[in-house]
Amino acid sequence: MKDLDASAVPIVAYKDERFADSEEARPLRILAEYLAPLRAFNQQRVQDTVVFFGSARIAADGPLGRYYDEARELARLITTWSMAREGLDHRHIVCSGGGPGIMEAANRGAMEAGGRTIGLNIGLPHEQRPNPYITPGLSFQFHYFFMRKLWFAHLARALVAFPGGFGTLDELTEILTLQQTGKLDRRIVILLYGTAYWKEIINFDALIRHGMISAEDLSLFKFVDDPATALSLIQAQLTPAPSTAPPESPAPAQTPAFAPSRTPTDQDR
Repeated sequence: MKDLDASAVPIVAYKDERFADSEEARPLRILAEYLAPLRAFNQQRVQDTVVFFGSARIAADGPLGRYYDEARELARLITTWSMAREGLDHRHIVCSGGGPGIMEAANRGAMEAGGRTIGLNIGLPHEQRPNPYITPGLSFQFHYFFMRKLWFAHLARALVAFPGGFGTLDELTEILTLQQTGKLDRRIVILLYGTAYWKEIINFDALIRHGMISAEDLSLFKFVDDPATALSLIQAQLTPAPSTAPPESPAPAQTPAFAPSRTPTDQDR
């Protein structure tokens, strides 16, 4: 029998780069951006995150530089607090979009505290390159915005939104919508950092006046203006209440790491 030329032997589809990059393989690429982070988070025992949103354009020496410094300090405080409670495998891990600006400040502060920190980066023509402060093994590169936002929401126990532009607004309003509509079973602490900035760019009172949101929706978030206050609000929500169960009772089940999506029923109204 004549030997086949190695170049003539077909390769399996999942190793065919031309197929993997094709229109038909888009569902596989989307699924990969779910499964690859899932595998890494399971291996690294990542359960809960404190997410930082904010502009890539804010620099420490720029006109809004105080927000870079304060994001860095808040990330350091959160990580120090989490490690004091849980050690090196601390549960509440600072997570950012992985790029420069506020994202860099958050990863930098957590790294300086000696903790782990996550970067969910996305490929863009400009501004977005992974910063050097992300923990090795916890830096991810996404192509699809919606898959990146899924991972922000899936593990978040708290969110701090610093001043930002369209990207920050997109990410923030998605989390607010998930909370408002009850599509996530657990509550995410949402802090808007920089009261004057947020009240200038979003007229919350006008949204209520025009009937676009309810007055009760303003309880979904709080305004903060300094790292100490932000930390205390996060601690108050994420520190478990002392157990009143008798010693012989089994320990209560741990809060699920993933917040399952649900469809609200009439009983929720």
